[in-house]
Amino acid sequence: MDDHCEVFAMKQPLGVILAGGQARRMGGGDKGLLMLGGQSLLAHVIARAEPQVAALALNANGDPARFGDFDLPVLPDSVAGYPGPLAGVLAGLDWAAERGGGTIVTMAADTPFFPCDLVPRLLLSSEGMDVPLVLAATPDPERGQVRHPTFGLWPVALRDDLRAALADGVRKVVQWTDRHQGREALFAVDGFDPFFNVNTPEDLARAEALLA
Repeated sequence: MDDHCEVFAMKQPLGVILAGGQARRMGGGDKGLLMLGGQSLLAHVIARAEPQVAALALNANGDPARFGDFDLPVLPDSVAGYPGPLAGVLAGLDWAAERGGGTIVTMAADTPFFPCDLVPRLLLSSEGMDVPLVLAATPDPERGQVRHPTFGLWPVALRDDLRAALADGVRKVVQWTDRHQGREALFAVDGFDPFFNVNTPEDLARAEALLA
């Protein structure tokens, strides 16, 4: 590896797959373990995420042994009561801090078609920011620009601020990112939204059709 490549590798974020939700619309359980095209949703997400990050972990609550086949660190929420994706982000930031990392990129465990250039596009959008904080977004003809709060670039430097915000009752991702002048990275929609996620059995059937 030459010096330039080594510098790039050092700057590459760590990745955290968010799977800490309760999947109520799917009847409970782990959506990431549902099968799609002969593989679990989580396996599809890992295949897209691993080439883009320096290391990968999974944010999930409960018995971590059920994810043993994936050979990933499993990070539980440090905030009780399933407070939402920000708790998973915080778990990932604490993990990254222990490894000496400066940033993480998060992705959802139920979104099997997210962009293969997610990380470089988020990094590009963060250029010039003292504290890189960027959410993925897509255009929508009715709602304008739609942010996808489980897909983002997050700075370890703000982990204690996030911890305090969660303690104060902040639950909405954009409420916290707007507080810190977070940016958006706009991704094109070509046929379907690449951030389409599987929430219901009907969504899983649609994902099978898209995969085919």
